[in-house]
Amino acid sequence: MKIKTGIVLSGFVNVALIVVIAAFAYHDLNRILTKLAFVEIADDLNTLFLEMRLSEKNYFLSNDPGELADIKERLASAKQVVGSMRGDIVRATGAANYAELVEDIGEYGKTFPEAGQDRPPDADAEARIRSAGKKLREFSETLIRLERKEVHRIIDNSTNGMLLSFWAILLSTVALSPVSSRRILNALKKIETLTKSISQGRFDKIEEHPGNNEIASVIRAVNSMSQELRNREEELLQTKKLASLGILTAGVAHEITNPLNNISMIAQTFEQSYGDLDETMRLEFMKKVENEAERIKNVVINLLDFSKPKQSQRLTADVRELVEHTMALVRNMLDVSAIDTALDLPQGLPPVLVDEHQIHQVLVNLITNAIQAMAPGGRLSVAVRAVSGGAAVEIEVRDTGKGIAPEHLSHVFDPFFSTKGVGGTGLGLSISYGIVKNHHGSIRVESEAGKGTAFTVTLPAITSQNFAEE
Repeated sequence: MKIKTGIVLSGFVNVALIVVIAAFAYHDLNRILTKLAFVEIADDLNTLFLEMRLSEKNYFLSNDPGELADIKERLASAKQVVGSMRGDIVRATGAANYAELVEDIGEYGKTFPEAGQDRPPDADAEARIRSAGKKLREFSETLIRLERKEVHRIIDNSTNGMLLSFWAILLSTVALSPVSSRRILNALKKIETLTKSISQGRFDKIEEHPGNNEIASVIRAVNSMSQELRNREEELLQTKKLASLGILTAGVAHEITNPLNNISMIAQTFEQSYGDLDETMRLEFMKKVENEAERIKNVVINLLDFSKPKQSQRLTADVRELVEHTMALVRNMLDVSAIDTALDLPQGLPPVLVDEHQIHQVLVNLITNAIQAMAPGGRLSVAVRAVSGGAAVEIEVRDTGKGIAPEHLSHVFDPFFSTKGVGGTGLGLSISYGIVKNHHGSIRVESEAGKGTAFTVTLPAITSQNFAEE
């Protein structure tokens, strides 16, 4: 079900509940108003009965025919009111009580002509009149009391119904909202994980969301984007490989041709001057040939390391200890070059799973490059820190050397690219780049000409989610 449909349906259910509650409230209000109107009429009837009793009392005291006329007039009004209220009285007190009321009113009216002659009423007639009047008054008071009780009952029921409805809506909202929210948040969490993975250069595909709602469409679109980015990255890498292949070919030709030319020249000179050379000079010629052959061997070894890195043997390691060990390896080089050092190696960093030998190789290469880029008195700074909430660890190697020209920054990891001139093979950073990528990490460079260069190696921590998925 689509999110829009779910929201509309949820809103419709809430509106329907509100309408039902409003309908019941309106119904109860009408009942209350009807009851109140009936109570007012019952009050009027009770007033008529009270006035009848008052006229009755005056009649017995004065035997005034005018009081008798008032009684008969009010009795007629009472009959009319009782007749108009028949349904409500029957519902409130029952048909038998209504019939008894009508009978009492009739009996009360019949008694007066018997007692209302020119003579005062006898004691028996007076007693019957008083008894009938008392019953009428008690009935009206009972009727008013019952109707008021019914009004209070309706109000209580309506109040309880409103409270129950409120809690029902609240509980349904509390119960249903987390379900829909959890579905949306879980899907968004997957998308967030994928986007983080994409930002780190990994184009993993996340499990598609069932259904045909907006979240499923977004996940499919993100997966499609991830696949497209993966394809584009492969195309870009292929293009870079082709470009690097040209540099590689030129570099191999240059690095091998020079020592071969030197060997050829040494051999020709040795051949031409062989008779004039003593044993020592002949050994010197052979030593030169050996040196040039060693140069070719080093180029081939570096080339093999670049093209086919050795299988890594990864173990849990502390980045702080890796850096300290590396600094011990290059300490003599730092002292000879008169380079100051600044280390920022905090405790408690998350562990990493690495091939220590390969990471030492990367760090030694970066530090060696930094030393060679600085004059005596330069400053080498090495710092480690946790990033991405402890999901990765960064190692930064910063120098105060001459820096790298902006036009060269994009080529520093290309094979056989070097800014050192004679003596640099241009394979160190390429090999380091391959090692770091093989560890699912990244390496980046920042530089400003004349101010220095910083290389930052990022390695996934053992506790990171991305590493756990491997």
